[in-house]
Amino acid sequence: MSVKPDQAHAVKDGANLGAVFANGKIVGQARLIPLNAVSVAQTVAAIGPALAMVALQMQLSEVTGLVRTNIALTSQVLTTIRHGQWAELTALVATVDHVVDQAREVGSVPTSLWDTVAGRRTDLRKQLDLYRLNVGNHIRQIHRLDTHARREYLETNAEAILFDANALLSSLKAWTGYQALHAARARAAGLEDAGEARLVDTIAHDTRTELDSALAETTSLVGSLTRELRIIAELPGRDTLPLTGKRKDSKAARQTSARLLEALEPLADALHPPAPPLEAPGVACAPKSLDLEPYLRILRWFLEDGETLRVLGFPDQLDALDPVSAIFSGAKEKLAAAMDKAAAKTLVAVTDRRIITAKTSAFLEQGEIRQDIPIDRVRYVRAATTQDKNGRLAIDLITRDENIRWLFHTDIDNTQVDALAAVLAESMTIPDVERDELALPS
Repeated sequence: MSVKPDQAHAVKDGANLGAVFANGKIVGQARLIPLNAVSVAQTVAAIGPALAMVALQMQLSEVTGLVRTNIALTSQVLTTIRHGQWAELTALVATVDHVVDQAREVGSVPTSLWDTVAGRRTDLRKQLDLYRLNVGNHIRQIHRLDTHARREYLETNAEAILFDANALLSSLKAWTGYQALHAARARAAGLEDAGEARLVDTIAHDTRTELDSALAETTSLVGSLTRELRIIAELPGRDTLPLTGKRKDSKAARQTSARLLEALEPLADALHPPAPPLEAPGVACAPKSLDLEPYLRILRWFLEDGETLRVLGFPDQLDALDPVSAIFSGAKEKLAAAMDKAAAKTLVAVTDRRIITAKTSAFLEQGEIRQDIPIDRVRYVRAATTQDKNGRLAIDLITRDENIRWLFHTDIDNTQVDALAAVLAESMTIPDVERDELALPS
């Protein structure tokens, strides 16, 4: 199941409307209320701190209500301890939700209602702290691992991450509901006690701060997991290989990823809408027979918010070649020998922020990239024709840290190669600090 924007009725009462799809058919409609600092601030300004707490709790209900799945609860990865944790949490959430609904009906929080949840503060805080800790641990693990180890961690712990992310949102919803009730009690008492009136503002401020922080953590974690699962699910190389040995494992990994995505995407899309599909850029240094679509589908999930793909290229990258001699000496023998070693075909993607390179086979089969070079590290770019008998076009790229030579096959349009060099040349610069390091001492 997934949620997609309803183009005919995009916005209603401040909420984005989405069509709920299952098996390609519309089965319902969801109201997606944006959860960000701006909407929260506008809500508070419009209806006051106490009622804003109720509004925040309702917003979280919209998000957590998007995902209803047993995949985390029935997985063998999760122990019976997790089942007990989930039962305890859902009981607390149900209790707070019930009291909030009743308070909303009567327009106040009478003592009999407040007493129902007043003694649950410690339990609610314990649940919120537990799942913030779990989510925080996942994020720290992801950040400290390299690309390969990070992907393994996400694949291995996908169910646990999905559980913890949903549990954090549920515990946050219950905590916000409790704080809404507390703020309403303080607001009523504030008519006679100035301290209680000030407490309303404090509760509203602290809850908003906590909400923003926890949502940012959850969005980061769910985004990382969703990105990796989407990459795995898009890998076309795995479907084209015989299902023997590790290939069977690869097939199973794709199927598992697809099932997890069904459960995760509604939540991920609500927290952070996905980027639109990538279109082929105006500059594509590739043979006319090459299908760019598989590369674009995978590359889509590597780009950051607002990042623009400017160029795609498919050269040979001569890693074994000594960079300085390749660029400046014109040593024909060394160049010819390197070319004879059947250099690996390389994917080069240039965006407005960086240069991404990958071996095409590893990119299509594993979703792995080789280099991620910030565009501001480009120091010099040169387009040249090789001196060997093939006379292929080459681009020499000098960055702050290394020298790279790309060789383009003769069936690639020379004007496209020149355009790639021109795009890279736009970023050529030598910072003053590097220039000063090379200057002779005075």
